[in-house]
Amino acid sequence: MKFTGRIKDMGRTLGGIPVVTLECPGMDTGEALGLSQAGLLDVEIRKHRERRSLDANAYYWVLVGKIGKATGDSRNHVHNTMLDRYGELDRMPDGSLIPYCIRDDIDYLEFPFPHLKPTQKTLSKGDRLYRWYYQIRGSSEYNTAEMSRLIEGAAGECREMGIETIPPEELERMMAAYGKKAGK
Repeated sequence: MKFTGRIKDMGRTLGGIPVVTLECPGMDTGEALGLSQAGLLDVEIRKHRERRSLDANAYYWVLVGKIGKATGDSRNHVHNTMLDRYGELDRMPDGSLIPYCIRDDIDYLEFPFPHLKPTQKTLSKGDRLYRWYYQIRGSSEYNTAEMSRLIEGAAGECREMGIETIPPEELERMMAAYGKKAGK
């Protein structure tokens, strides 16, 4: 069961165990009742994030295709370049960045995954040079604001190359329509 809700109340049992009461509009109460009989449950509570629009995602990939056609670069290359310039670094649950060290002669921009941002730090091993990178979150994990920044960046690059894009007000409409669907 997955739902969006709020913490309504918190307390502790006499034994000191935390008790959390959730407010869950739209939750399937029948399913919750069934789970209440299940005994031990796996629970994850995290901050809510608005998800991106599928229309916005489709438009982003149209822009990636147009840039690739104009530059002769592959889809992976263009996508990784856009993520490097406008994306968000990925982090471990403790907030630390996710490092990679790969040979410097390998074209990381062609990787379908992971998406990497190069650093200036290198390491020599024998006659090989290695470079340190940080992992970038994939766009499929972006919320509306993050996806909007990625699309704006790609659209700006298209405009600089003379590639036609939708008008900014149409993009705003696309993102606003998604925000309404998500209850934003």
